[in-house]
Amino acid sequence: MSAPLLQVDGLSYRYHPGDPDALHEVCLVVGHGEKVGLIGPNGAGKSTLLLHLNGLIAQDPRVRVEGLEVARSNLARIRGRVGMVFQDADDQLFMPTVFEDVAFGPINLGVGADEAGRRVDAALASVGMEGAGERAPHHLSGGEKRRVALATALAMEPALLVLDEPATSLDARGRHALIRTLCALPTAVILAAHDLDLIRACCARCVVMDRGRVVADGPTASILDDQELLVAHGLIVR
Repeated sequence: MSAPLLQVDGLSYRYHPGDPDALHEVCLVVGHGEKVGLIGPNGAGKSTLLLHLNGLIAQDPRVRVEGLEVARSNLARIRGRVGMVFQDADDQLFMPTVFEDVAFGPINLGVGADEAGRRVDAALASVGMEGAGERAPHHLSGGEKRRVALATALAMEPALLVLDEPATSLDARGRHALIRTLCALPTAVILAAHDLDLIRACCARCVVMDRGRVVADGPTASILDDQELLVAHGLIVR
C-alpha cells in the first residue's frame, strides 16, 4: 500500500519554553486529491500546523509528505510537493513583476524557461489573472494580490495545496472564482478558514482544532451541522 500524501503523527510544538503547547499531539492523515477544511477559533493552532507541513516553522520527523520526513535534507523535495498560500499575500509577492513572482518557484525547482512560462500562463489563467504578467505586484488590489499568491503556489504543480484564509480581500466574484478553482483542482487541498460557507463549498472533509488539538474530524456536512460542536469551540455564537 502506498504512503498517504500527508501523515502527521502526534505532533506537538511550543514557541517558547514554558509556553502552553501551540500544538498538542496532533494527528492528521490526508490522501491524494482529498480536500480538507481546517477550522477553529483564533489561536487554535491552525496556522502553526500549516507552517509545519513544509518545514517553514520547524522540521519535525512526525510530519511526512509522501513518506518523506520533513527534515532539512528533504526540504527541497517537500517544498516542491507542498504549495503554501499565506494569510498575507504581501508575504508571498516580492519580485518586480507578477510573471517573475509566479515563475520564481518553478525556476528554483530547475524547470526550464519554456516550461516555467507555460506554468505561469496556466496558473494565472486558473485564477482569472490572464495578461497580468507584466504588472507590478504592489500596484494590485488586495483581491488581485490574493489571486496571484494562489497562482505562485499552483505554478509549482504541487501534490498538496495549503491555504490560510484565502478568501481575505476577495469580493463576491473573486470568492466564487476561488471556489470554482479549488473544486476543479486534482490537487489535494488543506483549506484553513473562518468562512464556514467556503469550507462547505470546497471541502468534503472538515477538521476542527481548538487549543492546539484536533477535536473533531469527519464529513464536512456532519461537522458544520453540529451546532453544539460549533458553539463549544467558538465557531458560531448562539
